[in-house]
This record gives sequence, C-alpha cells and structure tokens, in this order.
Amino acid sequence: MNSLVTLHAWRVPRGALPRALWRMALDRGRLRRTPGVSFAKLLGTGRDLHFGPTGADPGRWAAVIAWDDASAAERFDDSPVGRAWAEFATARCRLALRPVTSRGAWAGRSPFEVTDSPRTDGPVLALTRARLQPVRAAAFWRAIPDVAATLPAAPGLLAAFGIGEAPLGWQGTVSVWRGSADLVGFAYGPSAHRAVVAATPLRRWYAEELFARFSVLDVDGDRGVLGWNGRDDRR
Repeated sequence: MNSLVTLHAWRVPRGALPRALWRMALDRGRLRRTPGVSFAKLLGTGRDLHFGPTGADPGRWAAVIAWDDASAAERFDDSPVGRAWAEFATARCRLALRPVTSRGAWAGRSPFEVTDSPRTDGPVLALTRARLQPVRAAAFWRAIPDVAATLPAAPGLLAAFGIGEAPLGWQGTVSVWRGSADLVGFAYGPSAHRAVVAATPLRRWYAEELFARFSVLDVDGDRGVLGWNGRDDRR
C-alpha cells in the first residue's frame, strides 16, 4: 500500500443531478477497480460549513482515493471514472495528501497508511467518517449545530464541508486548515467540538468511526469548489 491519498471534488450544474446520481451508482465499483487504487469512496457533500441531513449540496460531489501506485494517481483524470465526471463538471479540484495520523475503520478497513516521517508543517486536512447507531442518530444530529456555528470564526480554517455515502446514517466531514496547530486548537480547545468529542464514548453514537489527518502536498484546480477561504491561506 502506498501512502498517497487524493481528494477529488467536482462542481456540477443544477440540472445535472440525475446524471450525478447515475454516475454515483455506476462508478462505485469502477473506481475500486481502477488500476493502482487500494481504497476508494464516491461521496455526496454538504454545503460549505453546513453539516447534517438537511445540508446536502447536489451541485458538488467528491471522491476519496488511496493509491498503491502514485503514478496511477497522476493518470486518474484519464481513467474512465475521471473522464466521466469531467464530461459534465463545470469545475474540479484535486488535493494530493499524505496521511499523518489515522485511527478507526471505514467499511471494516484501515484504508490510510501512515508514513514513518510524515510532513507536519504547512496546510493539513482532517477527515472524519462515521456510521451512526440508528437509535442514537437523532441525539447526534441535535449536538451538531453548536459545533457548526463555531466553525466560520475558527482561526486557520480554509475550507470545510460534510461528506456522506448515503443521506442518513453515514456521515463525515472534510476540513482544511492552515496548519496543525489551528486544527488541534479547534478540536481540543474550549469549544463545542471538544464537548462532542468528550461525549462520543459515553453516548455511543457510532457503530464505526474513523479520524484521519493528512498533510496537503498539492492543490490543483479551482479551490472555490471546496469553498476555500483564501484570505487565511499563507501558501
């Protein structure tokens, strides 16, 4: 397994929702079978800085891919899946990532290999993903608005949005930060997020969960697809 991970996001026209849903159904297996791919998920997204089942963004779709062949990652745009989304996307963005920490499981797997000496300076991306316990989902969603309300003012935040494999019960977040200190300050500082982190093992919200942090090696394409806050970007 290679330690290169890519995040792809596509902006699609308002009228292209049926086509995007068709591609989500058709391309899941095709993406996993793409040469060089060790793990892959196609994802719906939420609106920027909005999280929860009512915040879906039908105009943006994403993929998270772990590669065991870095050269294959460079050819993704020429793959059948890459070309299919490019045919109707109005904008796209690709982040090349190196795992720094990863704990938990996604679909029963630990998909991200952490290098021995990961880079820790510069921008970082945090990815969370969880499969909710059905009987505890409502309580979880009631706790989320307080966290989301604190995000816009978080120092060092460059972009943030929700991700999901299904409308309900399978949720996650992507957030990009100016540096590790900003991410840690938000996650464990005096905030609503810290309270949610502390409550998680007590309330047993999740049937499965994963948290991963990556160094951002490269950003290619239109950062606006991610809702990038360029005013707080030192790169």
